[in-house]
Amino acid sequence: MDAMLNNLLRRLHSESKNSIGYPVSRDFDYSALAPFLEVAINNIGDPFLEGTYHLETHAMEREVLDFYARVFRAEPNQYWGYVTNGGSESNLYGLYLARELYPKGMVYYSESTHYSVQKNIHLLNMPSIAIRSQENGEIDYDDLYQTILLNRQQPVIMLINVGTTMTEAIDDLNRIREILRKLAIHHFYIHVDGALAGAYAAWLDPKPTFDFADGVDSIAISGHKFIGSPFPCGVVLTKKQHRDRIARSISYINNLDTTISGSRNGHAPLFLWYTLSQLGEAGMQQRLKHSQRMATYLLTQLRLMGIQAWKNEGAITVVFPAPSKIIRDKWQLATDNGQSHVICMPHVSYKQLDAFLADMKAVPVTKSQEIAVSV
Repeated sequence: MDAMLNNLLRRLHSESKNSIGYPVSRDFDYSALAPFLEVAINNIGDPFLEGTYHLETHAMEREVLDFYARVFRAEPNQYWGYVTNGGSESNLYGLYLARELYPKGMVYYSESTHYSVQKNIHLLNMPSIAIRSQENGEIDYDDLYQTILLNRQQPVIMLINVGTTMTEAIDDLNRIREILRKLAIHHFYIHVDGALAGAYAAWLDPKPTFDFADGVDSIAISGHKFIGSPFPCGVVLTKKQHRDRIARSISYINNLDTTISGSRNGHAPLFLWYTLSQLGEAGMQQRLKHSQRMATYLLTQLRLMGIQAWKNEGAITVVFPAPSKIIRDKWQLATDNGQSHVICMPHVSYKQLDAFLADMKAVPVTKSQEIAVSV
């Protein structure tokens, strides 16, 4: 057993050095929290209420929620949320609230939306229509207008991306709200999938419109991506009035059932609280600036090599034609429709990028590999 664990740890450390294709920050040090791994922590129940189970970290969970409620400009004392197992659960919760408000609503989402959204829509048995995407991954507003026009008798449940999976595109909430206004749509629910960029979008310049003050109903973000955590986790925030609609009392825990999961990871809120308490908004802004510098550097160097690389404005994701399979495997590059990307999470350094660029120069793409990637 010891040998197996040692080998596993060695492999994971080795693979971490070349992990630049997926949005997972690994520049964290949670050694101070190691003693808490000796305790079985379960955040069952509503984090804003006291129950009969006391081995929980609800206080830290509330501070995480308070942090992002301020960042997302939620109305004081009128928001609610919880720390989830990840962005997929956060999106499921937002769609669940939307369905309970508008049982006959139609869900609209772009074809660049994360695959978990379609799965969640299927689980909730909600009617939906996928909207075309533009070349940069942003939703096609003309297609959205025409599609809603054909279905304007139904309430609109709009899923907006703040950082699509492959290109980190951000849908323009102002344009979408203008479409709803022109079509006289008065019954609508807006959910933001900010799993990739939502954790830092408030500090982008220019700042996109995507928060509660801009008129959204719920927001989902990931905790293990930009913030960094040894295990997947996420956050969902919504207006308290939406949560009240689905709450029901559970007598044997003396709490309300307001979450998707019953038992919930109690360590995740503790770890997120630890990092956010250390960083604050200023620290998060510095992480973003570092990631943007890395992305700009990589983009420039790839273009100097004659590679048709590009990125969306302010993004930390650099997109380029898929390189050889050798490079894709070594650097763990997510690839779709012949395009790969590097996501410059806060742990990514000049040294890593230079090593990647050296491989890009040394290993050419053969015609057969190009064909294999495009299929």
